Amino acid sequence: MLNKIIGKTIKATIINVIVALFITIALMLGIRLFFGAEIDETISLISKVSIDISNKEVVEPVINSNSNRLEHYPEYGTQYATIEIPKIDVNLPVYYGDTLEILKKGVGHSSGSYFPGEGGSIIYMGHNSANVFRRFSELQIGNEITVKTSYGQYTYKIYDMQLIKETEVEKLPIQTEKEILMVYTCYPFRNIGYTTQRYVVYAELVK
Repeated sequence: MLNKIIGKTIKATIINVIVALFITIALMLGIRLFFGAEIDETISLISKVSIDISNKEVVEPVINSNSNRLEHYPEYGTQYATIEIPKIDVNLPVYYGDTLEILKKGVGHSSGSYFPGEGGSIIYMGHNSANVFRRFSELQIGNEITVKTSYGQYTYKIYDMQLIKETEVEKLPIQTEKEILMVYTCYPFRNIGYTTQRYVVYAELVK
C-alpha cells in the first residue's frame, strides 16, 4: 500500500514538473515572439563604458603611399568607415574602438589591429542583434565585404568561417603578410545575454 502511495506521489511530481517545464517554455517563446525586438534593442544599448566624442576635432585619415600606413588616424570612438555585406543586407558605420558604448552604435574596430589599406590584419566586431550581425549564418565562402573609408574603398572576399571560443585569441592573429579582414559576432546568433563563443568570418583583400 505504501509503495503504491509513493509511486503515485512520484508520478504526480514528475507530471507537475513536465507541465511546469512546458509552461515555462511557452512563456519564454511568447515573450520572445512579442518582445523580441525590444529585447534586442535593450541588449544592444547595455553599456558599462562611456566615451565622450563631442567637441573633438576630427582629422581625416590619409594613406601614405610610400609606407601603406595612415598619416592621420581617427580619434578613438569616432566613425571612419562603413561596412557593406550585400549577402545579408548589412550597411553599418564602423567606429575606431571596441567598447560596449561603441558597439551599441554600429561595428567596432579593434584598436590592436590594422586599418584598411595598411596591409595587415583588421579586426571588426558587432552585436548578434537583428539590426547588426544576426544573419551571419547565411554568409558563404566567396561573398564580398566592402569597407568604404574617407581615403579609399576596399573589397574583401570571404575564404573561411569558424566558430571559436572567446579565449582563442590565436584564431584572430595580427600579421602583416596579407591584408585580412576578420569580422566576428557572438554565437549562438539568437542568444540573449553573455556567451563564450564567437563566429568569425575571414576575408582577404581582392580590390
